[in-house]
Amino acid sequence: MSKPTILIVDDEISNIEIMNAVLEDDYEVCFATSGQQALDVAAAAQPDLVLLDVLMPGLDGFEVCRQLKADHLLADIPIIFTTGLGDTEDEMRGLSLGAIDYVTKPIQPAILRARVGNHVELKRLRDQLAAMAVTDALTGLSNRRHLERSLSNEAARLGRTGDWLSVIMLDIDFFKQFNDTYGHPAGDRCITMVASALTRAVKRASDLPARYGGEEFACILPGADPRGAEIVAQEIRLQIQSLNIPHERSQVSPFITVSIGVASARCLPNMSTDRWIAEADRQLYISKQEGRNRISTTEFKGQDEYCRT
Repeated sequence: MSKPTILIVDDEISNIEIMNAVLEDDYEVCFATSGQQALDVAAAAQPDLVLLDVLMPGLDGFEVCRQLKADHLLADIPIIFTTGLGDTEDEMRGLSLGAIDYVTKPIQPAILRARVGNHVELKRLRDQLAAMAVTDALTGLSNRRHLERSLSNEAARLGRTGDWLSVIMLDIDFFKQFNDTYGHPAGDRCITMVASALTRAVKRASDLPARYGGEEFACILPGADPRGAEIVAQEIRLQIQSLNIPHERSQVSPFITVSIGVASARCLPNMSTDRWIAEADRQLYISKQEGRNRISTTEFKGQDEYCRT
């Protein structure tokens, strides 16, 4: 297991050396000697905790704290101020900006080690709870809440460059009949196996497979154009077919199959992410209407028109 990462920010190299000597056995330590450098390193390293000096030239610790807390990617990183001021008013100001603790200089090694350890462990527990809140308990995939949040973030990010974004929706064919025939425990095992096949088919680290609800799944494919998204959909279909899960009451195959809908568009600023879900769901409905066990795709634009392929 990798060590937690601590970012030490101080314009005095001697202070960094002292804190590094205290923490280096238990943590990966990175450092910055100015406020702007601290923001850059935090964005790159995504540390588990920041030890932040209050008094620095240029951006002081208070301003660095404010900017970190204003960035949604960095806002959850705990910040401990290091200061020799011992001023209650400064402590209150720092806490009001979102810092969680203060450590006074000169540094007391035992106190620094204990406070850093306590806050890193609290962050680990918070991260575990946050992960549970966005994970489907049965399959281990992302849940619908996480998918919708990720879709919103990706659409906003790609909207700055006008890049492609594709969404895949899929549904297990005749799943109610499967449950009625084989029982709900077998149905849960089927869903779990389909989720594993979906993960094998969706290979890029940037892609997000999720359980949308019941026997329905979805995938976000940032940067995937219509052809690329269709290739992923074909791989999903083949991976699930290769499971060879018997389904004697299916009307299209003796084994489990899926119907798939794919929607692709170039992102525009402030474009509603509901469009991707609605268009992919529409294509999924078309696949079902036309016999199931197939893929339907569409490329739509920022307005209402779209063309089915």
